[in-house]
Amino acid sequence: QWVYNILEKKAETDRIVHENPDPSNGFVLVPDLKWNQNQLDDLYLVAVVHRREIKSLRDLTAEHLPLLRNILQEGKEAIAKRFGVPGSQLRIYLHYQPSYYHLHVHFTALGYDAPGSSVERAHLLADVIDNLAGDSTFYQKRALTFPLRADEPLFKKFQEAGKV
Repeated sequence: QWVYNILEKKAETDRIVHENPDPSNGFVLVPDLKWNQNQLDDLYLVAVVHRREIKSLRDLTAEHLPLLRNILQEGKEAIAKRFGVPGSQLRIYLHYQPSYYHLHVHFTALGYDAPGSSVERAHLLADVIDNLAGDSTFYQKRALTFPLRADEPLFKKFQEAGKV
C-alpha cells in the first residue's frame, strides 16, 4: 500500500526527488525509509515504476528497455542535481527476490553496504539492460540464485519440493 500511496500522491509527496509521469515508461524516485537524508555516505533512494503489472525482474523483457533506461539516466541526473553525487558513485540495482512485488530500483552510495546489495540478491540495472538488449526473454529462462532465511515460507516450499 505504501507504494500505491506514493504513486497516487496520497503520501510522501514532499519526499519525491524526481518523477517521470509517463504511465508506461515513468517512475517516482524517493528516499528509502532506511535513509535519514542527513549524510551522503549511506545515500539510499528507490525508483518505483508507475506500471503495476511489472512485479519483479522475472517480468522484464526488451519491451521494458525504455523504462529501464529512463530510470538509469533520469535517476542518476536527479541524484546528481539534488545531492551532488555523480552517477559513477552510485550502485543501481534490482533485488531478486524483491521485498515487495512491484518493480522498483535501488540507488545507493557506492561505499554504503546496504542490506541486499551483495551479489546474491542484487542485479545491477546496467547489466539487466544489457541482458535484455541481447535476449528479450533473458530473465524468464535464466536460473537466478537468491538467499533465503530458514524461517521463510518460500524456503520451506523449496525444502518440501526437494530443491534445497
